[in-house]
Amino acid sequence: MDPVTASIVISAPRERVFDYLQDIANHPEFTDHYLVDWHLTRIDSIGRGAGARFRVKAPGNRFSWADVTFSEVERPHRIVEVGRTGKSNRIRTVGVYELAVAEAGATRVRFTLQTSPVTISDRIMEGLGAKAWLRRNNQRAMRRLRGILEQDEGRGASPESRGQRVTVAGG
Repeated sequence: MDPVTASIVISAPRERVFDYLQDIANHPEFTDHYLVDWHLTRIDSIGRGAGARFRVKAPGNRFSWADVTFSEVERPHRIVEVGRTGKSNRIRTVGVYELAVAEAGATRVRFTLQTSPVTISDRIMEGLGAKAWLRRNNQRAMRRLRGILEQDEGRGASPESRGQRVTVAGG
């Protein structure tokens, strides 16, 4: 599938946005409307090698488990996550967060996701609206990320309002 991109400007310093994104345990906070049942793949959830496994709530998706691992973490401007999804984890995924200074005190966050379906049936399933569905949900995730970082909405707002933190699988 062609890459799907979502971007947004967040009124927060780039370093603060990067610090939040490089901790994969924070990602369910802004993506849990379509990515659920998160489990870390290792105890350390920050930086290169951090990873998670989760389910994708896509309509008609029979093989909904996916996993990602941070393969590149270049402070403070880029995070690359690689993963797999689909039946037998045969569909490769690459997601890239790019952070750029937008204006004084603001950061432009751009997330690009590309998948590499292996079989014809995988390509057909992706062709039946997956690109539009992913674009819509990724853009919503970016808006939720902005709300968390600008207005302290979500789990990180205060200790008493925090949700349940993602744990290591089986933990």
